[in-house]
This record gives sequence, C-alpha cells and structure tokens, in this order.
Amino acid sequence: MNITILDNATLAKTSLSCIEQLGKLTTYELTSPEQVIEHCQGADVLITNKAVLNRDTISQLTQLKLICVSATGTNNVDLEAAKEFGIAVTNVAGYSTPSVVQHTFSLITNLLGNTHRYQADCQQGAWQKSEMFCILDYSFNDLQGKTFAIIGGGTLGKGVAKVAEAFGANVIVAERKGVKCRDGRTPFEDVIKTADIISVHCPLTDETRDLIALNELKMMKPSAIIINTARGGIINEADLATALEQNLIAGAGVDVLTKEPAEASNPLANYTGNNLLLTPHIAWASTESIVRLINEVSLNIAAFTKGESRNRLV
Repeated sequence: MNITILDNATLAKTSLSCIEQLGKLTTYELTSPEQVIEHCQGADVLITNKAVLNRDTISQLTQLKLICVSATGTNNVDLEAAKEFGIAVTNVAGYSTPSVVQHTFSLITNLLGNTHRYQADCQQGAWQKSEMFCILDYSFNDLQGKTFAIIGGGTLGKGVAKVAEAFGANVIVAERKGVKCRDGRTPFEDVIKTADIISVHCPLTDETRDLIALNELKMMKPSAIIINTARGGIINEADLATALEQNLIAGAGVDVLTKEPAEASNPLANYTGNNLLLTPHIAWASTESIVRLINEVSLNIAAFTKGESRNRLV
C-alpha cells in the first residue's frame, strides 16, 4: 500500500513510525496547487492537513482509495466528489483539546499579568535600574472572581470552562446570537456586556462570521479581554484592531486569522500595540497533540485496511 503525506511540515518532524508500518510512505514537506497531481500519483492513501483535494484532482486519482485529513476540519477536501468516486475520507477529532486549552490560558494569563511587557522591560535592563525590589508599572489582575464567558459550548469550550473554574472564575456560556436562551446559557448580548474575559471556541459558519464586530466590541467592558483560538473571521479583524487602538477593550489574544499565513495587509498582523498578543495558529500544535494526531491517522488507515469504519466521513 502506497501512503503519501502531502504537507509533512505540519507534523513538525514528529516520528511517523506508526504510519511507516502500514505501507510504503512518501512525504512532501508542502504541496502547492500546481504540485498536487504530481505528488498524489501512485498513492493508495493520501494524508493531508491543508493541501486541497478538489473535484478535478480527485477525478484524476484512479488508484486512490482513502483520504486521511490530519485535522478535524475537512473544508480542503471535496467530500461529495470523494463519495462519487468511491474514495473513503477520515478525519481526527479531539486530539488537540489539551493543547488548545493550555494556549488559551497562556494568552489570558499573559494579558492579565502583562507578562510580555515585564519581560520586555527586563530584557532592556529596567529591573537593574529599579530603585525598589520590583517593578509595578503595569497592572496584574487575578482570574479569580472574574466573569469568564465561553462562546462555543463544545469539547473545547467545556475544557476551557473547567480550567477557568479551577482558577476561581465565574463561568458563563453564551447562547447563540438571536436565539431563545436555553437553560444553562446566558443571552449573547448579556455575555458581551458583562464578561471580563470572552473566549471564543465556536466553528466558523455563515452564522458566526463577524459574530463579534465593532458594535459588540463597543458593548464590552473597557477592562475586558477577548481570546480567539477558534477560527479567523469570527471576530472582525479590522474592528478588533480599531477597538484595541482606541482602548475600547483592554486586550486581545488571537491565534487565528481569516487568511493564513497572515497577509501583509492584515490589520492585526500590522498592529504594534502592547494590548494584543498574536500567535501564528499554534494553539493546536503541542508536541503531544501532534503525536496523538499521527497515532489517530495510523489507526484510521489500519481500520480501513481491515474493512472497518473509523472516523469515516465518507
């Protein structure tokens, strides 16, 4: 069985031994749209994180039997075309939850404690010049007692809520915008107005695109912070840059952008204020998370070869 990985760079040089045991493995660090047909030739199994497999490509891969998406989202694969041509498709879910939860709190605690600003001052020699034993130039705020709002009550949202409660925060979960409020949820607008911390964990859909724009940012407390480790586009990026620049909110931590890699013109990528922490879509990618991902992909392939259905989408 010939197995090809189209974007091995997304696996961060992690061991592939569990996949190598299943067949002849070929890897490409990255695959551009112009290279996709060439790189897919002869493969019985394709593994892709972000490399696009559209209808035109799939229709030309007569040997292909299985597409393994090494991620949860499958928008890079034409599922209808795969079904039409008799090609199975699998994905992996849940592997990155501990990683995303940890990174979420890394952003939150850095913003609340202004750790990044104190670190910069230490590197510039400010502590050595201080007249007292510590420097207290920037605020340092507790998580305990804060109103901590979750937008997106799935596995990731629940994971973040559990840690927030351990810190002593008062957790609320937002109801969907414009929907009658269910038990255990808080109306969306009330969440925006009352939360000290908002953490976004919902998928990007037509309903959630620009879910939080300038209108919502203006409703937030001036002392509030907002975190997005979900998907770019849920928070309007230009509006968030404006809100940060005008100090409408206290800060933001962002790990995802509408277009990735970041475009040179992106307003958040160009923002230089110290009330934004921007990281390059790394929340999912702890070492342990990638090991879990690779193992799950290998189990999906092994199940397929035995005629079993595991994480099958098609």
